[in-house]
Amino acid sequence: MSLDDKPLVAVIATGGTIASQRGASGASAPTLTGERLLARVPRHGCRLRTMDLMAKDSASLTLEDIQRISDAVRAQLLDPGVAGVVVLHGTDAMEETALLVHLQQPLTKPVIFTGAQFTSDHAKSDGPANLSGAIAAALCPEHAAQGVLLYFDGKLLPVWGIYKYSTEMADAFRQARPMASPESLGLEGDAGTVRVDIVAVYPGCDQTHLQASLAAGADGIVLAALGSGNANPRLVEAVRHCTARAVPVVVSSRVPSGILASGYGGGGGGHDLAAAGAIHASILRPGQARILLAALIAAGRGKEEMRAAFGEDMVVA
Repeated sequence: MSLDDKPLVAVIATGGTIASQRGASGASAPTLTGERLLARVPRHGCRLRTMDLMAKDSASLTLEDIQRISDAVRAQLLDPGVAGVVVLHGTDAMEETALLVHLQQPLTKPVIFTGAQFTSDHAKSDGPANLSGAIAAALCPEHAAQGVLLYFDGKLLPVWGIYKYSTEMADAFRQARPMASPESLGLEGDAGTVRVDIVAVYPGCDQTHLQASLAAGADGIVLAALGSGNANPRLVEAVRHCTARAVPVVVSSRVPSGILASGYGGGGGGHDLAAAGAIHASILRPGQARILLAALIAAGRGKEEMRAAFGEDMVVA
């Protein structure tokens, strides 16, 4: 087989720990290009094409950056010469970017996100093994039917409901509930133009932070609520105010796993939040709930379409 006959994998580098090494100041920063990273892994009998899209720690990404990555993936998917796409990304916000790609793009070819927990100059550097595994996964056409996948520490995980589980283990990610990702919603629109805030719920909190988000011009709000999606009477009243202003509120939870249900009353439980107009996220935790809400708003979807997208039919009231 000639070189030109070998399948082509597009590798989009965005920064993150996988591209980071310690500088003179003692701080680590993403300074390695895609080509330098690829030089450390086997070729898997394929051609590799790199794109250095940005060099950022994912904690510093904006929604504009995340939309830019999604658009870059789309461009590679539309290239008939590309067999699969690998995105190198920081772990802090990987779950958000991967979900936006899944929601927006036509997944006709494998799209695999990967990164590292340990920098390239760390004694336990895991980037090369993750990159090698992601390339191999991108060469398997059947993976396209599973939607966007994360490859980490020898595992392939569907993006839906994924969250970063550990700051120090190579096995970095878990799903809130084991399940396949729903089909892509094909959400067209620029999520980078939308503002969705996450408001933390805690015992004794009031409406201050939610009201501040409204005053700042939030197009939507996600509550990082308690338990299975509960708050208090003050926040229920604030949700009613948002509903009256046509600002959608989605209820997620600070609890990392399990289904979110609108079952509790008592003046501030999930049942009361739903009665005030809130949507329960069912599976998605706050970071991913924010991305889905932003993508839905950018695509001009209405309240009932939002409820369906978040999977409220899974929730037992």
